[in-house]
Parts: sequence; C-alpha cells; structure tokens
Amino acid sequence: MIGGTFGFMLGGPLGALFGAAIGHNFDKGLHNVGAAGGGWGQQERVQTAFFTATFSIMGCVCKADGLVNEDELTLAKQIMTQMDLNGQQKKAAITLFNEGKKTDFPIDDILRQLRQEIGRRPNLIRMFIEIQLYTAFADGVMHQEEKKLLFKVCGVFGISKDEFENLSAAIRGEAHHRRGRRVGRKNGITASDAHAVLGVSAKTTDVDIKKAYRRLLSQHHPDKLVSKGLPEEMMKIATQRTHEIRQAYEKIRKERNF
Repeated sequence: MIGGTFGFMLGGPLGALFGAAIGHNFDKGLHNVGAAGGGWGQQERVQTAFFTATFSIMGCVCKADGLVNEDELTLAKQIMTQMDLNGQQKKAAITLFNEGKKTDFPIDDILRQLRQEIGRRPNLIRMFIEIQLYTAFADGVMHQEEKKLLFKVCGVFGISKDEFENLSAAIRGEAHHRRGRRVGRKNGITASDAHAVLGVSAKTTDVDIKKAYRRLLSQHHPDKLVSKGLPEEMMKIATQRTHEIRQAYEKIRKERNF
C-alpha cells in the first residue's frame, strides 16, 4: 500500500501500479527497480511509464482470450531474460504482468497516461505496440479478443486500422520465423515471412524495398529509441528486431539479386 501511494504521488495510475509493484523495496532507491534511473526527470518518467505499461498490458493481452497459456508465459519470461533484469526488476515485471491479468485492471487509465507520458514519439509508440503483438502471436495465432484489445490500444495512440494490420503482418511473419527456428527449421526465413517483416509484397519494386528497409532500420535503431525514452534494459529487444529486419532484407535481396 505504501509503495502504491508513493508511486501515485510520482505520476497517476501508472505511478500507482509501479509503486505497488515495487512495494516495500521503494526505499532502496528507484534506480534499483524497473527503468527509473537515479532521479525523476522527464526521461526517467517516460522510461518508467513504458516499463510499467509494457508488462501490465502484456498480462492483459494474454488474458484477453480467457486463458494465459504456456507459450505466452514463456514469451513474457523471454522478454525479461532479454532485458537482463535483476532480481528486483524481474519481480516487479512479474507483478505488473499479473496485475494486467486482473479483471479490474484499469487499462483505459493506463493507456491514457502512457500516451500523455510518451507524447509525440511515434517510434516509441510503435515499439510498444510491437511488443504487445509479439505477446498476441506467442502461441502462433492472434485470437479475436486479443485483436480487439490491441486495436483498442492502437486507437488510443492514433494508429490507423491499416497501420495496425501492417504491423500485425510484420510481427506475425517474424513470430513464424522464430517458431520455425525453435522447431529446427534450417532453411532460414521464408520469402513470405521476409516480405511480411518488411511490410512489402512480391510485387514491390526493388527501389521501394530498399526504402522500406532503411525506414524500418531507422525506426528501430536501439540508440534512437533509448534517447526517446525506451528503457535501456529493452535495448536488446530493439536490437533483435533490427536483426530480423536485416535477415528479411538479405533474403529478398539474394532472391532478386540486387
């Protein structure tokens, strides 16, 4: 309760959620938990808001279809592992994830505040949506209730239906490629997945494919995202995304010989 009150004083429902997640550990210094850093400047506020919303909304997405399955739990743990969270940070992330699964989770309030904290940072918003899409596709398919929830999330951030569908196709292609690697597929990314990751089609010109590739690399450049407020612990997620984009581009480039 004390942690929740302390968090709320620092910033609305996201602060309350974060404060409750760190609980009695708050007096050890916020730099030890989440991505709050050593103080509460604008950069730290954005990072903390992103960290808090990411894991709590992940829990909400997983519960959207009524059941949190093993694939979704595994993905959440993989993201925590990628971030190299320490013990307190991981505990906070798990608490946030579990809060998001509750039926009374204040998703509307959380999303409104996240938009306010992020402001006009389109690349950061896109990264947030992509992480949630990874969650939805953890079991290989986006269920209707998950899609409905994520479309609602996109609406809060002003992301159109067409852009949502493009992002969904890209992450679906990437998720399919990753699942193929886990089951031992050795032929690399497929052409269809490569096109989906880059948001292009077999009819797209070479010139436009190169433009799409450069645009995606710029949007997902880890250093640029961190400078906009991505928690530094999440840099590895952005790095993995750029790796997948490069793999997709190389697949198409070799097939077309340009």
